[in-house]
Amino acid sequence: MKLLMTMPAEGIWPENSAFYADLKTSFPEVDIKVVDTVEDQMKEIKDANAYFGWITRDVFLAADRLQWIHCPGVGIDRLVEIPELVESDVVLTNSPGPHVNVMADHVMGMVVALAHRFGEAWDDQRARRWGGSNYTARFAELTGRTMGILALGQIGMAVAVRAHAFNMDVYGVDLHPKPPTPVVKEVWGLERLDELMSISDWFVVAVPYTAETDKMIDAGRFAHLKEGAHVIVISRGGIVDEDAMIEGLRSGRIAGAGLDVADVEPLPVDSPLWDLNTIISPHSSASSPEMYEGRQQLFKENLRRFLVNEPFVRVCDKRAGF
Repeated sequence: MKLLMTMPAEGIWPENSAFYADLKTSFPEVDIKVVDTVEDQMKEIKDANAYFGWITRDVFLAADRLQWIHCPGVGIDRLVEIPELVESDVVLTNSPGPHVNVMADHVMGMVVALAHRFGEAWDDQRARRWGGSNYTARFAELTGRTMGILALGQIGMAVAVRAHAFNMDVYGVDLHPKPPTPVVKEVWGLERLDELMSISDWFVVAVPYTAETDKMIDAGRFAHLKEGAHVIVISRGGIVDEDAMIEGLRSGRIAGAGLDVADVEPLPVDSPLWDLNTIISPHSSASSPEMYEGRQQLFKENLRRFLVNEPFVRVCDKRAGF
């Protein structure tokens, strides 16, 4: 059996890594090839049974024996853009779970930072300026405020747990409505998204990016957002219409935004988002050592299951896009 592994952007799979050594020791029967260039992928994919990474269409079409692709991350939007992959019998798995806690922490970090003007405080600190009067009556208390969450999957629910701990009232909309929980007062269907936005002091976008969610939060949706609300976008760029969000931030209808993702990444240097009341992180919300370790162990378990023909930990729905 042959496994082709490609080097993700985070660079955690070099051939001299402890994890690579662990795979070689744990699965001596597997021929593991770690490659970087597209040229090497095209050569090695011919007789590979499994592929780790974000495969391209050209590489996929060059495969003769491929049975399984494992995505190192969570979002599979780039992979399901390959029609031949979607139509094929090749199983696609991803890496949900390890990213959940750290991403939910990141959301609440952005919430607290925006509520307490930490960006301005940091500027004052670097300037050695004690500007206490600048903050008078400008903080936003979280107790009693409403957080609306778009999509209550693992990340959305983890955010809800944290928001509830801040004594916030949490509501959500989801493709699959569900009964209330101790931390979420109501979980509505997508048809009530406008209503959710109208009651939200803090609106969190945690839905996967698919053809159905592309520009889901457009100018028409933003017209329903509660005046003076904050927006946090944690899942993927492309779901929120950035032009509409920029207009809302400029007008003051949107009080502030926390963005870990953007339509174009890296965010262009001339984007107005840099200069508005925003906190911007470079698609890094999951970047903890624990997350990477969790992804490694999930992949190792799925490789074990593949070799003994057991069901995978997590199989993606290629047509749904997640």
